[in-house]
Amino acid sequence: VQLKESGGELVQPGGSLRLSCAASGFTFSSYNMRWYRQSPGKERELVAEITRAGGSTNYADSIKGRFTISRDNAKNTVYLQMNSLKPEDTAVYYCNVRYGPWGLNYWGQGTQVTVSS
Repeated sequence: VQLKESGGELVQPGGSLRLSCAASGFTFSSYNMRWYRQSPGKERELVAEITRAGGSTNYADSIKGRFTISRDNAKNTVYLQMNSLKPEDTAVYYCNVRYGPWGLNYWGQGTQVTVSS
């Protein structure tokens, strides 16, 4: 199982970014996918989740209405579209899958998002 995030960068408040997570080593379309984030000194938190076929999504209250999770099963990729970014969205963003019969957590290396003027 491999997950590789990309798309993080420095952006001004109110701006937008789209993060991507390319997955390999497992049957992507068979698993729900998640985005988490972690800021310095804080615990990693779940940001968004999408079901296997993309028919259902869930979001943290802090980002509802601003972020959208989506997936392309043909490309084995999950996305996080982030709009109206705020300084408090600054964090390392991680892609996650709970793989296999025991639901083992796999993580990418993370991508840094910094929201600052």
